[in-house]
Amino acid sequence: MATQIFLNFSVKDLKRSVEFFTKLGYSFDPKFTDENATCLILGENIFAMLLVEPFFLTFIKKPICEAHRCTEAIVSLTVEDREKVDEIVKKAVAAGAKPGEPQDYGFMYSRGFEDLDGHMWDFVYMDMEAFLKQQKQAAK
Repeated sequence: MATQIFLNFSVKDLKRSVEFFTKLGYSFDPKFTDENATCLILGENIFAMLLVEPFFLTFIKKPICEAHRCTEAIVSLTVEDREKVDEIVKKAVAAGAKPGEPQDYGFMYSRGFEDLDGHMWDFVYMDMEAFLKQQKQAAK
């Protein structure tokens, strides 16, 4: 089983991306940071490597996806409550992100944004007790 996750994203302007995620309250690991890349700390064992495009290209054989025109993936991260979902999206929009619409399923609430490079981020709060109760009722 994996013990950590490292997501890798191409970015056009590393400094601008660092400023963006700093405004959202995130920090970076200086051990994995230079002029080509930085390590965004998303959680205890969850990291996103932000790599300038020329450096990113050294790891792949295909062209970089233009994330403003197509969606390569949606990164979903859980947070402790509904308010935190809205707080992060509000900060992201203030820092230049494009907001997504909230999705409210009662037991689960999510909302996301498109970052400066077009990558899709989704923040989710799930009330597990309410989810299990709903599942139990649906099984009847």
